[in-house]
Parts: sequence; C-alpha cells; structure tokens
Amino acid sequence: MASNVIARAGANIAFIKYWGNRPGADNLPLNLSISMTLFACVTTTAAALLDENASGDEIRLDGAPPGEKSAGRICLFLDRVRRIAGRKERARVTSQNSFPTGCGIASSASGFAALAVAASAAYGIRADAAELSRIARLGSGSAARSVPGGFVELHPGSAHEESFAEPIAPETHWPELCDLIALVSREEKPVSSAEGHRLARTSEALAGRLAAIPDRAGRVRQGILRRDLALLGEAAEEDALSMHAVMLTSRPPLIYWSAGTLEAMRAVYGLRKRGIEAYFTIDAGPNVHVLTRKKDAVRVADEIAREVGCEVLTDHAGPGARIV
Repeated sequence: MASNVIARAGANIAFIKYWGNRPGADNLPLNLSISMTLFACVTTTAAALLDENASGDEIRLDGAPPGEKSAGRICLFLDRVRRIAGRKERARVTSQNSFPTGCGIASSASGFAALAVAASAAYGIRADAAELSRIARLGSGSAARSVPGGFVELHPGSAHEESFAEPIAPETHWPELCDLIALVSREEKPVSSAEGHRLARTSEALAGRLAAIPDRAGRVRQGILRRDLALLGEAAEEDALSMHAVMLTSRPPLIYWSAGTLEAMRAVYGLRKRGIEAYFTIDAGPNVHVLTRKKDAVRVADEIAREVGCEVLTDHAGPGARIV
C-alpha cells in the first residue's frame, strides 16, 4: 500500500453534455456524454494517509482550506473510498489547479479524477481504468470522463457498475483540434453543478433534450472519428444550447451566462460568416469553449480576446488521470 501519492488529471470539455442525475447518491447520469480530456487545464493532487489517531481529514485547495460545502463533499468522497478499501485512516489532501476554479471549466471533474487516482492508490485499492472512472464519478459525475485520456464517452447506466467512461479515440487522434477557452469570468459560479443536476428534472425542456441526445451523440462520434470539425461543432453547439435551455427553464431557473458569454458566441458566429471554422460550447458557467483548427487558433483567439475583452486559454486533447 502506498501512503503518499501524487496524481494529475485534466479537466474535460463535453461535446454532449451530462445534465441531471438518476435518484440516489451515486451520480448516475440521466444521459450519455462525450468529451475531450484537456492537456493544459489540469489538477495535481497529493493524498497521504494520516496517523490512526487523526480525528479528521486535512484538506487544502489551491493553497487554502476549502469552504464548508467543498470540504464536506471531499470528506464524503474520501469516506466512500475508505469503505471500498476497508480502511479507516483519515487523509491529508492537497490539490492545485492550473486554471481558475469553480467558474465552469470542469475543475470538479479534474479535481475528483485526480483525487480518485491518488486516494485509491494511497488506500491500496487495485483498480483498472474503468473502476477508477466509477470511483471518480462518486465525487463528480463529469470526473468519470477525466480518468481516460483523449476523446471519451461516459455510459449513464442504471447502477454503479454500469456507469463509467471509456475512450472513443486516443489523445493523438486529432492533433489539429484546439479548444480555446474565452475566460469571461474567473468568479466562482453562484450555483454549483451538483445543485443544477438536482434541478434538471423540474424543467419542461428536459424530456425533449433527452430524446434528442442519441442522434446528436451519433453525429459527435462520427465527427471525432472522421476528424470532421463541422460535424462535431454543429452538434456540440446544439447540445450546449439544449442544456442551457433546460437550465433556463428549471425551477428556479439557472442563468449562468453573462454579457461576455453572449459576446463570445456572437464573435464565433461572425468568424464562421467569414469562412473560419469555429464552434462554441458552454458548460455550467459563463465561460465559452471555442473549437477550431490549430492553423486558425491564433487568429480566432485574438479576435475573441479583442471583441469580448477577455483572456483566452489555448488547450487540446490530453492524457488520462495518472500517478506522477
């Protein structure tokens, strides 16, 4: 058994979004989702077992103690890892993100994926990639997708064993595809994704969204496998707007967009009108991901930065969660 482990995992950008859970505490998604694990937006997490006399877990995120809700969520996840391992020792967890936390760039995905790998190893759990994906899902549904690298599909399943992520294509499959992140806000979003998932069932738009996903997911898979940006991008835009329609019609409604979000979307539409392939997708937050080709990335990033007045991060497909 390892007593001190450091792991790293990338955030991911979902082309087919996961929004809404089945009843229960296992974060079983209502629908399949498809994503790309990122290279530069990563979380690095260390997990070390404490003395048997320690009264609680010790947690620091980005150099500071987490808030009460975040701490509770992490401790609950560690309790589940301990039950799987059959152990009782508390843990010291330190975690650092290479990108802004809690503003809709999937920091919970990379965070719980890295923690799943580090904590599982520290507690002596022998798990393959599928099992680590299941464990990561217990902390955050989207974290299941950050365990594999490259292009990934998360199976929703109706039970814990059935819901895990696996690769569609490796990180080297499409080197020309870039993800530009228009960072319109660094502020932590006021309503967490976990709370948003609970509200999804209150939306009249949810049934229509769930019915449309199989066809849309088929186009996304083909877009990835054929390296067809238009096929992927059009379906990803549709799905992002569909998910936000569910949010807007939830009770109470969730409005994650800001003025900068709309400006970035308009900038992408303007680029396409001028013949530059660029497509947007937006997770649960105000920041906008723009999919484009490497040859156009500098021009697209410069134009969005100028029109929106924001920083633009550049990323691409990266490896899965691993011990470093």
